Amino acid sequence: MMEKVVVLNQTHSRHPLLWLIIVFQFSLLFFSAFSAEITARKILKDKSKKSPKVRLEKTDEKVIINNGLVEVTIEKSTGHLLGIKYKGIDNVLETENDNDNRGYWDIVWDHEMYDKLATRHVIIITQSDELVELSFTRVWNKTKDHGISAPVSVDKRYIVRRGLPGVYMYGIFKRRKYFPHTYIRQLRIVFKLKEDKFHFMALSDTQQRIMPRREDREHSHCQVLAYPEAVLLTNPINPKLKGEVDDKYQYSIESKDNKLHGWIADHDAVGFWIITPSDEFRTGGPHKQDLTSHVGPTALSMFVSNHYTGKDIAEFYKERVAWKKAFGPVLIYLNSATFDHAHRYRKSLWKDAKKRLSKEIKSWPYSFAASKDYPHADHRGEVSGQLLVRDKYLHKQLMKAKSAFVGLAAPGRAGSWQTEGKGYQFWTQTDKAGRFSIKNVRRGKYNLYAWVHGFIGNYKLDRNVSVHTGYKKNLGTLIYDPPRSGPTLWEIGIPDRTAAEFFIPDPNPTFVNSILNHDDEKFRQYGLWDRYSDTYPHHDLVFKVGASNYSRDWFFAHVPRRTGNDTKATTWKIKFKLQEVNKSGKYTLQMALAAANFAEVQVRINKPDGSPHFTTNRIGYDNAVARHGIHGLYRLYSINVPGKRLRVGNNTIFLTQTRCKDEFMAVMYDYIRLEGPAV
Repeated sequence: MMEKVVVLNQTHSRHPLLWLIIVFQFSLLFFSAFSAEITARKILKDKSKKSPKVRLEKTDEKVIINNGLVEVTIEKSTGHLLGIKYKGIDNVLETENDNDNRGYWDIVWDHEMYDKLATRHVIIITQSDELVELSFTRVWNKTKDHGISAPVSVDKRYIVRRGLPGVYMYGIFKRRKYFPHTYIRQLRIVFKLKEDKFHFMALSDTQQRIMPRREDREHSHCQVLAYPEAVLLTNPINPKLKGEVDDKYQYSIESKDNKLHGWIADHDAVGFWIITPSDEFRTGGPHKQDLTSHVGPTALSMFVSNHYTGKDIAEFYKERVAWKKAFGPVLIYLNSATFDHAHRYRKSLWKDAKKRLSKEIKSWPYSFAASKDYPHADHRGEVSGQLLVRDKYLHKQLMKAKSAFVGLAAPGRAGSWQTEGKGYQFWTQTDKAGRFSIKNVRRGKYNLYAWVHGFIGNYKLDRNVSVHTGYKKNLGTLIYDPPRSGPTLWEIGIPDRTAAEFFIPDPNPTFVNSILNHDDEKFRQYGLWDRYSDTYPHHDLVFKVGASNYSRDWFFAHVPRRTGNDTKATTWKIKFKLQEVNKSGKYTLQMALAAANFAEVQVRINKPDGSPHFTTNRIGYDNAVARHGIHGLYRLYSINVPGKRLRVGNNTIFLTQTRCKDEFMAVMYDYIRLEGPAV
């Protein structure tokens, strides 16, 4: 092999012309590759140039924005979204509906008063080949609007960008000092899609299916169950759905996960998606549950609601207190695929929508939204640090707060972020070392809050955090001391703010929704509250510490028992043994609740009757049991138990849920622990 190389070299030296030919050939290859790269870049650039410019057209009644991919039509006098034209579909919204019942904002305030937030003026904010942004405004007038429309001024924005098949929507809501006080119970954007096209709904990788039609929820096609939202399909248009339950609350998702959902028009292989890249403007923190899409076909972008919280989160806006907040932007994204009878296009559309979501998250905060009330990245700040946990009864050394939720929200008491919605919230999770970085924080004054999986209670930093433009602050090492009075004698459950680890029964076969076909979604099946009476027909739950297993023997919700047509209060027993008791010592029962709805838990120790040792009094409005949630609002009670109330040997704690006017008066426990005296 070496000889050939030498000979070849010798040949080159003897024949310089051959050498020049070889060099020339290599040069051609190099310039060809370089030319191909230049051509590829030019093609991409030309492709971008060929993308149609954004055009704006105005008539007496409508405003139309067209970027060659979508045509968005908005009613001039109200700001309602009248239509979106895409591919071969002239309008993806239901054209049989009135103009104010296709794509619109709405608000519920005070005593169930309702307003679709029709606006009065339209302003062109930005108009270029690359982007059009429009503003539809209504300034609240006390003389004209009092008692008729919600006491809030509205600025509804629409943005259509070049080369993107969709429309961004956001709104700025404002109250002046002289506006009357009010409760805002719900704020959202609603989309009513074309009923003869959009039948397939997708909420997640696992929750996807053909949905019932709107007519299927009419009395001739269904049986109304315990409340109007839940129906049993008895004569659906699609016979495959017969015998299934449909309830919009079964499709609820936590805010931290509620970033993408929508519908597919099967015959057109077209998708309609709501993409929410940030939840900084939503109420109630990362675990607040809310509606997504449901039968209609309807798609929702929820900003404010009292779902799973009740009136605890209904925002009260006082007179003489000014307020302003921007909700959104969210992206209404449309995509298409090639139709095939095996429905492979559904996966393609979902996969593409997820890719679009990733791009939107990376682009947040957007640089193109023009409102001064929506700050871009260079007008935001960043807060970082490390969170450790100190609990000497678990470990002598400080523990790293792994996967803890850490967030910035309006100043308040520890845990107040659960019911806060007037301001913005920014949340992240810590890494394995407890380190966190909260980026893109709006200017303002905040408290830093946290909760740590495996530990009870709420953390709050004992000082305010003021964020301004370009602010980058490392708070250093923070230490959380979770509530603890003494060593653990026994415990039931996992401190994770849900009842998911407890026994969740299989649904009654008569009341099944097939979209909930995974174990981690089983709690959303209808009628699980009734399974308690099936499981315990004659006596209530008894849990024996050391023998019982909470995942098998502790029902996920403490509900009344059904007896014929009535319901009665239930008393659960926790039986345990103590080898010794310090009669003069202080014991503590830590009782963490994951949800409560018009409930009252009374605690008795070693006596089933008489005055309770402790009562929560009447608590909660979250209705999590009826709405198929596994949690509502978190509450913690640290109950002092004098040693003289305990015995050496057998002991019993009685937990009575006294309220029983209906089957939904209930609590869910997160975690219960008995602690001994401090050592």
